[in-house]
Amino acid sequence: MPAIRKIGAGILSNPEIAFASLDAEPSGTVIVTAGDNARLSPTAAKLDNASAGVLTRAAGISKFKGKNKTAVNLLAPAGLDAIERLVVVGTEGISDDPSQEWIDLGGFIRGKIDPDVEQADLWLEASDGSTLGAEHVANVALGLVLRGYEFTKYKSKKKTGADSNGEEKGEPSLARVVIHCDAPDAAEAAFAPMRAISEGVYLARDLVNEPPNELGPEQFAERARALADYGVEVDVLDEDRMRELGMGALLAVGQGSVRPSRLVTLRWRGKGAPEGPPTIFVGKGVCFDTGGVSIKPAQGMEDMKGDMGGAACVAGLLLALAKEKAPVDVVGVLGLTENMVSGSAQRPSDIVKSMSGQTIEVLNTDAEGRMVLADAMWYAQETWKPKRIVTLATLTGAIIVALGHEYAGLYANDDALCNALLDAGAQTDEKVWRMPLSKKYDKLIDSKVADMKNIGGRWAGSITAAQFLQRFVQDDVCWAHIDIAGTAFSAPSTDINRSWGAGFGVRLLERMLMNEAQTGGA
Repeated sequence: MPAIRKIGAGILSNPEIAFASLDAEPSGTVIVTAGDNARLSPTAAKLDNASAGVLTRAAGISKFKGKNKTAVNLLAPAGLDAIERLVVVGTEGISDDPSQEWIDLGGFIRGKIDPDVEQADLWLEASDGSTLGAEHVANVALGLVLRGYEFTKYKSKKKTGADSNGEEKGEPSLARVVIHCDAPDAAEAAFAPMRAISEGVYLARDLVNEPPNELGPEQFAERARALADYGVEVDVLDEDRMRELGMGALLAVGQGSVRPSRLVTLRWRGKGAPEGPPTIFVGKGVCFDTGGVSIKPAQGMEDMKGDMGGAACVAGLLLALAKEKAPVDVVGVLGLTENMVSGSAQRPSDIVKSMSGQTIEVLNTDAEGRMVLADAMWYAQETWKPKRIVTLATLTGAIIVALGHEYAGLYANDDALCNALLDAGAQTDEKVWRMPLSKKYDKLIDSKVADMKNIGGRWAGSITAAQFLQRFVQDDVCWAHIDIAGTAFSAPSTDINRSWGAGFGVRLLERMLMNEAQTGGA
């Protein structure tokens, strides 16, 4: 059965990934590879010879040329009695470097495995017979795991359609994938931290996919408490404590809901982490966003269960770091609330006082995420005196207008931090695009009756939201903000994600931190 770990009330289910030598005898469901012009890998060539050319003939009939992300499927191939299903996957054109392309290849391969089989065996080889590096193999394994995520928690009848006889098929049962490769021990060692990353991504996806009646601020906080089992230091502030600290902006957002707000901090201090203050990641956690009195249109409002994608990413990141025992010192801060319509909800034209002492004129109650982050950011800076802070939020629809669903918007007051995120985005394919900050944009949020207003007008909506956040960055603190409104949920399907909740940002931020750990930078 898949390895199952409970995180609070959520469930993470990953298949077991095992690594073995190339000299095993293929049986059951078997996947082999081919390169340029359908050049078969050594194991595939042996099977072709044993079957009097079945693979070569199938490739010719289907015009299979071995190109990346193409495949030939054979059921009960003649002459190979021990094999029930045989898949030949093309690898032509994949970079020689252990890049995202290899992770995508793993996702593609997972998509070719019938979900009804309990075990599949992959012979992962270069078609020219050269040795395939352990990191290449580990990346393929990561892709296999990420593609396998499904959120079926609330399905009473977990069906996947009907088989060829018209019988209903049950829940997918793939429990184990064995990857046969040149150096299985090295591949297993290389995959260990990637398994941890996949669990962080799974957690982030689970949280975003949860329905809002099951995941309010208190329930999210309880899920976060479970990270203590992995060595994460967890602290949860209730509304009374938040009120004592002066978090008027965050509390104003949640005052229309019967469900109380929470502020959660998660700290991972890994062995070998550099001395000095931690790196801070702050996530917006609006567990449902109606827009408040400035109510959203009914069409599409159901998507606002994902308005806590920033907090989900941060929680997933902390789990990944803890599971891989990363040598970093990181604090995650989750501002958790619910933006509802009621007689106690904040009103357009209200003026609230943030923890920083700055006042905010609320002109649109649907511009609430920046208010949540303002207090969470200030609390983090006052508590840990960091040198750098990164905020993540499904903050604005304007960033989707600008960048669509392919890139997240990136704002930064520091080039080095910005470049670190850009590099990590390129490595993980969780792409970010730098957007401008300017005093001219900042003027758009000046208020006549308070220190600032929470919207800047029709134009440059994502930029003015970032300018708002920048007013809560303390002197000499390096800051970056990532607007993930277009990438956290309902993003296009990829080779490694077919879920509504994408878990975007976990791999990006982990990669940035590990790049720095490996080079001694920060």
